[in-house]
Amino acid sequence: MPRAKIWVTLALCAATAAPATAQKPDLVLIVTDDLDARTARLMPRVQSLVAGQGVSFERAYVTNPLCAPSRASILTGQYAHNHGVLTNQTASGGFAKFRRSEPVALPTWLRAAGYHTVLLGKYLNGYPSSREPGHVAPGWSEWFALFGGYHFYKYFVNHDGDVLHYGRAAADYETDVLAARLEGVIRGAGTEPLFLYLAPSAPHHPARPARRHESALPDAKAPRPPSWLEPDVSDKPAWVRGEPASPEAGGRIDQIERRRRQSLLAVDELLDALFLALQKTGRLPNTYVVFTSDNGFQLGEHRQVGKGTPYEEAIRVPLYVRGPGVPVARTRDEAVLNIDLAPTLAGLAGAKPAIAVDGVSFARLLGADPGSGAWRRDFLVEHWSEDPGDIPSFTALRSGSLCYVEYATGEREYYDLAQDPYQLQNRSATTPLATLKPLADRLGRLRTCKAESCRE
Repeated sequence: MPRAKIWVTLALCAATAAPATAQKPDLVLIVTDDLDARTARLMPRVQSLVAGQGVSFERAYVTNPLCAPSRASILTGQYAHNHGVLTNQTASGGFAKFRRSEPVALPTWLRAAGYHTVLLGKYLNGYPSSREPGHVAPGWSEWFALFGGYHFYKYFVNHDGDVLHYGRAAADYETDVLAARLEGVIRGAGTEPLFLYLAPSAPHHPARPARRHESALPDAKAPRPPSWLEPDVSDKPAWVRGEPASPEAGGRIDQIERRRRQSLLAVDELLDALFLALQKTGRLPNTYVVFTSDNGFQLGEHRQVGKGTPYEEAIRVPLYVRGPGVPVARTRDEAVLNIDLAPTLAGLAGAKPAIAVDGVSFARLLGADPGSGAWRRDFLVEHWSEDPGDIPSFTALRSGSLCYVEYATGEREYYDLAQDPYQLQNRSATTPLATLKPLADRLGRLRTCKAESCRE
């Protein structure tokens, strides 16, 4: 069958939800790197094979818009102020700080519940340490972890304690190496239920595409929403006001966008390989597939290129889920967070978390009739500055359509996205104190919340 038709055929074959079964489900969690919600909608296989065959969460967010803290939250179900991975850097975060959480993270819960657990791709920033290049985290049955850095070609991998080197050949392209291993690792689970954590580096900078895609998408350009290279930032904090909005920036941002989308072409093909392997091994009807990202990304909005900000483009991520009993082509508007992924997967697997989690399972939202029970009304976003030139540390409260931000510098931001969806008018200085005080009080409580108190 021609490759171009494989994913279409699989999507059609999978359109009917599988019947309920007593067998534990297989779980596949795909975590891309720096993929914003907008760009994910441009990936045809992701949309056809996952979103089109399941539920799309239109208000999915991360609680820290930075790689390592977010990935630690995905694996623990905790806010960063509880798991302690505050930044990407060794002194305050990254792999070194996550070591204390490894024995009680999601893979150990699933392994205790009888799962064959596989990591394939990126782990955490700073992995591994120079002293322990062969480190394998507890709870993983198979470990194929990329060394830190984003190279796409010419890189190292730790495979179950053995360090492998990949070079410059076309077949060494990182995303393709992950794809080539899929069927083998799925078959390697034998009769055990499978948990596969699949984490390609794309579209993280430098977002190098596979050679076959280097000339693709010649007309790709970054979107130009009203916030793009925002002309008037006089109401914004000093770190935004210090960013220029030169006309030359547009061409540079378009180049970044094109390479990001080129690098994602191989990720989209990775979905082909995944679903083909699940189908060939007979696991597809009983498999939940979750597709998301560790944070979003700004491409010129508010003059920013990157992440680590409290703005929607940085904290909002794609989240699509398909699986047995999940309705086809549905959307939901509940606020679902990265801290909810671990308790959700644990619940689907019948596993018990080994630590107190701050998130909550959204499994009931995956049903054809999720009911009308209460859901969270607000959540916390955290960010710690990595160096003096970085975005200042802040905490933010997202409550309904409201976004309230407090910076370590004493500056504040306040937006009502129902009236100002592009966050153009910071109204913190003109809003009555009586309106802001309840938000500030709630933010103060969330800053130090633990477990149940995070969900009050």
